[in-house]
Amino acid sequence: MNLLKKQILGFFTKGHERTLLAKKNIIASFGIKGISIAINLALVPLTINYVNPTQYGIWLTLSSIVAWFSFFDIGFGNGLRNRFAESKAHGDVEKARIYVSTTYAILTLIFLCVWLVFFTTNFFIDWSKILNAPKELAQELSTLSLIVFSFLCLRIIFQTINTIIVADQKPALAGFLNMAGQLLGVIIIFILTRTTQGTLINLGLALGVSPIFIFIISSFIFYNGKYKEFAPSLKNIDFSFARDIMNLGVKFFLIQFGAIVLFQTTNIVITKVLGPEKVTVYNIAYKYFSVMSMLFYIILSPFWSAFTEAYAKQEYNWMKNSIEKLKKIWLLSIPLGLIMVLLANFAYKLWIGNVINVPISVSIAMAILILLSMRFNLFILPINGMGKIRLQLYVNIAISLVYIPMAIYSCKWYGLEGIIGANILVAAIHAVISQKQITRLMTTKATGIWNK
Repeated sequence: MNLLKKQILGFFTKGHERTLLAKKNIIASFGIKGISIAINLALVPLTINYVNPTQYGIWLTLSSIVAWFSFFDIGFGNGLRNRFAESKAHGDVEKARIYVSTTYAILTLIFLCVWLVFFTTNFFIDWSKILNAPKELAQELSTLSLIVFSFLCLRIIFQTINTIIVADQKPALAGFLNMAGQLLGVIIIFILTRTTQGTLINLGLALGVSPIFIFIISSFIFYNGKYKEFAPSLKNIDFSFARDIMNLGVKFFLIQFGAIVLFQTTNIVITKVLGPEKVTVYNIAYKYFSVMSMLFYIILSPFWSAFTEAYAKQEYNWMKNSIEKLKKIWLLSIPLGLIMVLLANFAYKLWIGNVINVPISVSIAMAILILLSMRFNLFILPINGMGKIRLQLYVNIAISLVYIPMAIYSCKWYGLEGIIGANILVAAIHAVISQKQITRLMTTKATGIWNK
C-alpha cells in the first residue's frame, strides 16, 4: 500500500511542470467527461421520445446546416487561443488583455451582421424542401431555424471565456462548463416531456438557451475573479491587433470550413439520398462509438496549449516524449473499439430500445472511422498548438473539392456504409500526412510547406 501511495503521489508530483498540469487536467476531465457522455447518451432516447425518430433526424440535419455558419468567426477563437497562450507564456498581460477585448468586439460585430442577413433571407427559404420534410412543417421549421441560428450566434460570442480557460491550460474547467450546459439542457427537456407536447420549437429553445446561460454566468464570475486582469473592456479594444489574430485565425477558419464541408454535409447527403430517419441511425452509431474519441480527447485536449508554450520555448524533447506516450494510449483504443463492436447491438437495445435498428456493418464501419479520426487528432492538435497549419489547410481544401460528389455516389450505391467509407478514406489521408508533419517539426527537419 505504501508503494502504491508513493507511485500515485509521484504521478502527480514528478515530472515537468507542464506535464503535471496536463495530468491533473486529464484526471479531472475524465470525471467531467464521464458525466458529459452519460448526459449525451441520455439525451438521445429522451429527445426521440419527446418528438419522434423522423423529427429527430430533421433536427440533427437542421443543426448541421446552421453549424456551417459558425465558420463566420473567421478562426478568431482558435487564433485567440494561440495568441493568448503565447502572450501569457511571455508574461505580457497587457497584450493578452487587448487580444481578449478585441476578439469579443470583432465577434460581436461579425455575428450581428450575419444574424441580420439570416433574419432577412430566412423569410424566403423553404426549409421543408431543404430538409426533405413534410410540407406542413414549413412554417415551424422556418421559426426553428431562426431560433437555432440566433442561439448559435450568441454562443460563439459568449463561449470566448472557454477559449481563454483552455488557452490557460485548464481544459477540465472548460469541459465542466460545457457539461453544465448539457446537463441544464437535459433537465429542461425532461421537464418538457412531462409538461408539454413534443415540438421541434420547444426542443430548439431548450437546447439553445442552456449553454448560453452557463457561459454568461461563468463569464461574470471569472472576469470578476481569476481572469479579472484579462477582462474585456471597451478601452482595451484595438483593431490593429485583429490582423495579428487573423494571420493565424484565418487559416484555422479555412480549416474549419473544410471540416464542415467534410463532416457536417454527411447529415445533409444522408437526408437527401436515404431520408431523415437514416440520419438518426447514422448519428446513434456515431454517438455510441464517439465515446472512444471523447475519452481520448480528454487526454489530448491539454496538449494544444501545452505545445504552444513548449514550441515557443523550443522544448523539443518534451514534445517528442509526449507524442510517444500519446501513441501508446491510442493503441489501447483498438481493443476497446473491437469490444464496443461486439457489444453494439446489446448496447443499442439497452440505450434506445427497439425504436431504431443499427446494422452491424454500420457499427464496424463507424468504429474504424472513429479510430482513424482519433489517430489524426493525436497529431493535429499539437500541430495546431504550434501554429504550423498551412499544410493541413491545403489538404482540407483539396479533399473538400471531391468529398461531396464522392459522398453522394457512395451513399447512393452503398448506403450508410458507403458514406462512412468515404469519411474513413478522408481520415486515413489526414492521419498519414499529419504524422509525417509532426515528426519533422519535432526533429527540426521541417522545411517549406511542412513548417508553415
